[in-house]
Amino acid sequence: MDFDELKSILDLVREHELSDFELEREGFKIRIRKGAGGQLTTALPVMSHAPAPVAVAPVAPAPTAAAVAAAQDAQDAADFAVLTSPIVGTFYRAAEPGAAPFAEVGAVVKKGQVLCIIEAMKLMNEINSDADGEVVKIYVENGQPVQYGERLFAIKPRNV
Repeated sequence: MDFDELKSILDLVREHELSDFELEREGFKIRIRKGAGGQLTTALPVMSHAPAPVAVAPVAPAPTAAAVAAAQDAQDAADFAVLTSPIVGTFYRAAEPGAAPFAEVGAVVKKGQVLCIIEAMKLMNEINSDADGEVVKIYVENGQPVQYGERLFAIKPRNV
């Protein structure tokens, strides 16, 4: 595994806000865990052969995924009505596979209109818009798990 592959893995862990990640290949194993405060820790890789020594220059720490998300949340909250998940479950954009999504980016929605479904414990919960306006962002991919308070949609309010 080279430096670019390792950097890509760390970027994916941050981007998807994973709390635990483990990769095992023949003769190589790495585990990444997010500890308290959002800091990533890695277990030393186990290799079947000794790697050549590599000089590593100190690098300024990159902003954490949590810090970037917090900054984005603040910006979105100032500009848009952000709809968050009221429950933990699985996010679905349509009533059934193959059906048209309830809302797309650019769609004009009304307050109370169904935007998605979150399945929790085999119950399908319709999630309604909190505002009249235009959908400008959909934060979650179809079929992905969501947490309580996680951003789902950003709606640019319109005066009616």
